Amino acid sequence: MFALDQHPSGRHFLQIPGPSPVPDRILRAMSLPTIDHRGPEFAVLGKTVLDGIGRVFQTRHPVAIYPASGTGAWEAALVNVLSPGDAVLMFETGHFASLWHRMALRLGLAPEFLSVKGTDSDTGLPNAWRRGVDAGLIEERLVADREHAIKAVCVVHNETSTGVTSDIAAVRRAIDAARHPALLMVDTISGLASADYRHDEWGVDVAVSGSQKGLMLPPGISFNALSPRALEASKSARLPKAFWAWDEIVEMNRGGYWPYTPNTNLLYGLAESLEMILGQGLEAIFARHQRWAAGVRTAVKAWGLPIQCADPAVYSPVLTGVVTPVGVDADALRKLIHDRFDLSLGTGLGKVRGRMFRIGHLGDCNDLTLVAALAGVEMGFRLAGVATAASGVEAAMAYFAAHPAATPLQSAA
Repeated sequence: MFALDQHPSGRHFLQIPGPSPVPDRILRAMSLPTIDHRGPEFAVLGKTVLDGIGRVFQTRHPVAIYPASGTGAWEAALVNVLSPGDAVLMFETGHFASLWHRMALRLGLAPEFLSVKGTDSDTGLPNAWRRGVDAGLIEERLVADREHAIKAVCVVHNETSTGVTSDIAAVRRAIDAARHPALLMVDTISGLASADYRHDEWGVDVAVSGSQKGLMLPPGISFNALSPRALEASKSARLPKAFWAWDEIVEMNRGGYWPYTPNTNLLYGLAESLEMILGQGLEAIFARHQRWAAGVRTAVKAWGLPIQCADPAVYSPVLTGVVTPVGVDADALRKLIHDRFDLSLGTGLGKVRGRMFRIGHLGDCNDLTLVAALAGVEMGFRLAGVATAASGVEAAMAYFAAHPAATPLQSAA
């Protein structure tokens, strides 16, 4: 059995970009007794979370909720609107865009992977893993697709492996400018409830998300936010689907129920999370994340290290990727920091493994949490013999002091 008493004293600093720390009030909500998922009390819960999650996605249309990880919702998005052999245009922005591309291949689709070419001269890292979606490349490719063979455009909103938040509205404009009927499908797994996302306003047809990031829940719930066009496309899509199929879910959701056994206690937590988020207001939450991100980036710049995202226009409010100096193993540094200070940082993934680490600043967080996490990193640098230009901790403290939160923080307890 996993021995909880082997943890060091005090709270563990979980500063990875998801799963994010779960607030105590959500943990308490999840501890309530499980109820009959076919009884009248459950219908009230079901309708509550369906209404609330729609408001977070900023949509008037259905949101399918699955007892699964975000990977399941990726698959649900693809199989509900596409048929075997369909051409899909995808854009490489990092590890998770690459994994979605690989899934499309395994499902028997024909994905085409666009990317920003070349290698960054300063870091030696691929440019595609330091920048966001180039809507111009998408428009150019769709204009060339005169037969409209491409059935969907798939992009990642907030690329968790690189700290880049792409401009989804610009992608929608590119599709429209090309006069192309392709569906727009967006992964906002790490963006939802942390970075501004507007499903209806931006013309997204299918959005994918999960519970373990900005929603501040444990992993285990995933979502598809739908558009009328997506629902219509699902009627003729021929990829196999049963559990993932939207039709039965949307129909039973009208009464607050699901066609399978839902994860009741996680839905308790989701109801509590939605009450917290909607009570504070999305605008306040988005502003708070932008402020935290700016403070962390101030620290990284003071250290004199490159930020993984090379374009300030698309810096992520959810996480910051830090590129370590050549010859410094980022994973060995992470392990040292974890072992000495009980602080978890995100690992470099895929093409940037060993060259960078990620600092999460999302969800149940505050200024002091981030200052402490930055102190842990800075002490790790000293122990590993990594020279820095200046103190990032002092820089972050100065930033937070000079830029007070616009609205009072509400207690997560």
